[in-house]
Amino acid sequence: MTDMVEVIIDSIRVSLMSQQRIVILREIDDERYLPIWIGTPEADSITIALQEVEVARPLTHDLVKNIFNSFDARILRVEVVALQEDTFYGNIVAEVDGRTVNIDSRPSDALALAVRAHVPIMVSKTVMDMAGIIPEDDMQEEGEELGEGEGVESGSERLSVFEDFLENLELDQDEEENGGEETD
Repeated sequence: MTDMVEVIIDSIRVSLMSQQRIVILREIDDERYLPIWIGTPEADSITIALQEVEVARPLTHDLVKNIFNSFDARILRVEVVALQEDTFYGNIVAEVDGRTVNIDSRPSDALALAVRAHVPIMVSKTVMDMAGIIPEDDMQEEGEELGEGEGVESGSERLSVFEDFLENLELDQDEEENGGEETD
């Protein structure tokens, strides 16, 4: 697991252009972020769990967590293990009868389980190197291009790089034709 970095869910954003959801993962020991497009149901499920909203009946991810518990299986962590052709691949690592099992998963479903089970979220260093964003570096480069150089503001201004990212993002034609299906 040394080739993994721990992250937390920083936020869930909505694209103003397409109304699609993006979960922003932030590396714990760094200001590097990983944006992952997710479906609306998964975004809602993650948000409900993060905000500890009480629901009358178990949602799908609550059900899956309950199934793990019923079989005395323990979720140890969830992982984002790969990025291939703009698709992220996830993994749920669980312990069952003293052995560790890896369960293939979409990252959005794994994240929805992680917030319910209160387990670490790990991302492959390779994935972070390929798709991670460091806002301050991106903003400094942008400032230099505009002739501003120093004096880049911090705080909420720091995250404006994500707004720029979203505004300049072109959706694949296949995605538009399929009604904006998720690509995680």
